[in-house]
Amino acid sequence: MHAAKPGLRALGIAESYSGRERSTLAGVVMRKDLLIDGVAFARVTVGGSDATDAVVRLVADLTRRDINFIMISGCVIAWYNIIDPAAVQEATGLPVIAATYEESEGLEDDIRHHFPDDPGRLAAYRRLGGRTPIRLHTGYTLFIRPCGLSPGDAARLCNDFTHEGRVPEPLRVARLVARGVVRSALCGDAVRP
Repeated sequence: MHAAKPGLRALGIAESYSGRERSTLAGVVMRKDLLIDGVAFARVTVGGSDATDAVVRLVADLTRRDINFIMISGCVIAWYNIIDPAAVQEATGLPVIAATYEESEGLEDDIRHHFPDDPGRLAAYRRLGGRTPIRLHTGYTLFIRPCGLSPGDAARLCNDFTHEGRVPEPLRVARLVARGVVRSALCGDAVRP
């Protein structure tokens, strides 16, 4: 991957949900110069275990060969539906950066409390491993789990795609798009992803 190339493309994936059954994932393809040139959607089950498959399906549905890496806003989405970045990287052949925005003591106790009969979910969470804090040029700290690229390369890409604040633009825009779809669905106007 040539990180200096202005046409470098990230696929940012973020979620939004309202209600208790389904969550909407939005994927936004964004060039390094922050131009958007693609959008896709997928659905996941709230409290389910289909988030990794949904991310892989979203990437496949784009049918793009020019995406250079994937950014995911969090590995634990839709009420403890866990995305496995290593499985996404293996299935897509693309490096993955999973990002979160705050320090945390972890979610093991919460998972045990809400899913006491689901040791697989707890094991999936533990396989995620720790997060690496990186300092962005904006002065904020971002916590990342890079897969298929070094923490240093992941930090450079996060900085390249962060205009202001702590959220890289592909993730910020994907979150806005996902929220817009969910809001429209609540009004009965959305195209169903």
